[in-house]
Amino acid sequence: MAEVTAEQLQRGRGPDPSAVARRKLVTREVKSVRERLTSSTGLERAFDNELLRVFAQYRLAGSVGTLVLVVGVAAGACLWLPTRLVALWSSTVLLSALVIVALARRYLSAPAETVRLALWRRLFAAAEGFHGLSWSALLLLFATVDAPGAKVFVTTALLIVSALTVMLSATIPMAVYAGLLPIIAGISAFFWERRDIDSVTMALMAAAAQLFFIFLANRLYASSVASIGFRAEKDALIAELETANANSDEARRKAEEANLAKSRFLATMSHELRTPLNAILGFSEVMKNEIFGEHANAAYREYSADIHGSGQHLLNLINEILDLSRIEAGKYELNEEALSLSDIVDDCQHMLALRAKAKGQSIRALAEPDLPRVWADERAIRQVVLNVLSNAIKFTPQGGEITIKVGWTAAGGQYVSVADTGPGIPENEIPIVMQSFGRGSLAIKTAEQGSGLGLPIVKGLIELHGGGFKLKSKPRAGTEVTITLPAERVMDTLAALPEPKTRAA
Repeated sequence: MAEVTAEQLQRGRGPDPSAVARRKLVTREVKSVRERLTSSTGLERAFDNELLRVFAQYRLAGSVGTLVLVVGVAAGACLWLPTRLVALWSSTVLLSALVIVALARRYLSAPAETVRLALWRRLFAAAEGFHGLSWSALLLLFATVDAPGAKVFVTTALLIVSALTVMLSATIPMAVYAGLLPIIAGISAFFWERRDIDSVTMALMAAAAQLFFIFLANRLYASSVASIGFRAEKDALIAELETANANSDEARRKAEEANLAKSRFLATMSHELRTPLNAILGFSEVMKNEIFGEHANAAYREYSADIHGSGQHLLNLINEILDLSRIEAGKYELNEEALSLSDIVDDCQHMLALRAKAKGQSIRALAEPDLPRVWADERAIRQVVLNVLSNAIKFTPQGGEITIKVGWTAAGGQYVSVADTGPGIPENEIPIVMQSFGRGSLAIKTAEQGSGLGLPIVKGLIELHGGGFKLKSKPRAGTEVTITLPAERVMDTLAALPEPKTRAA
């Protein structure tokens, strides 16, 4: 695990994710370089092992094809050579093929940790050299044959063997060269003293074919290494993804436990705090209103009013925290009914009219006519409008204007828009005010009371209804908050509930 610096601990943060990623990359590179330094091919040990394993698998899979090729060439050679010589030669070729198969089986069955890669690479190369030498012995048998078609037959057979060797042994370049070298040497010696046009043509064709086979072997080797590299990267990514999933599951489990503990704590504290708060609010209201007689000192009435106001603020804060926690936990239940957005806006405007009048503000309400009712939770929608409107009153200066609009959205839903002529919110502070307990610089400077939970609650309640929330603001240009309800909640678009079927008597 990456170390956490003292500065990060002081800031209350964990390790930098980019630094952790860099350390993982450096560790992987160091491991890769270390394995390359201990390898004789310049590749990682895992790559060397995989290349040898692919060679062994290819040789085992191609053993049947090799047998068929030996039988076919032997049958064709009997047209020019005695059967006894052909049988001896084919037995030698089959023996060399069996040696390769036996080595391949033994390698594949050996534990990867105990395998000596350099030794096995030399063993496979030696076996391929013996196999190529046994095939090139066919040239000795045809050295004295001058019958028509003999040279074409033996040259074609060896070129086919060369191609087979390249395809099956490409993952070990040393084995490819060991298998091709005897054949190349044998063909060169076979045509060395021949000057006729057929021999020269076939010699040139064989030389070009062998050069092409060597080039093809190098390309196949590079392709195999790249394929294994991609597979290793994929396996590493899968391993990292599984680790990340495990960490994510553990983090989610801890978050769920923390959320459950938070919910229990809030439920307990809300009960424990509300009980004494009710007594504080009740007795402070009695003292503030001087129900049992006037105070001997007028300051006591002011103190009682302060106590009552502070208690009311604390009670509102508790209620907001509980509402937000229920919304975040998905435990907020909507009691939906048919209601009018225009009526709710009018009620909220009347409730806050005295507060706006005290600051010399004017509230202008504009509603489109004949708006149908919507299917929503009245308490939630009322809380949404009150929160947005009270924020507008709170941050709009003396003599400002607040405009409330209610109408249709372009998608067939309904919206409520509250725009003010306040100082506005800088663009970089909009994400802050949308966070829980987030407060902008204006609220901090003016020391306005507030918990910073109003807008998150508004957004959560609207999203529970499937609606949308949009805050648009610029410094010195005011703020506009728009909440929308989808067309599915407009009563005119809702399908009627089916009437219950009456059971026949």
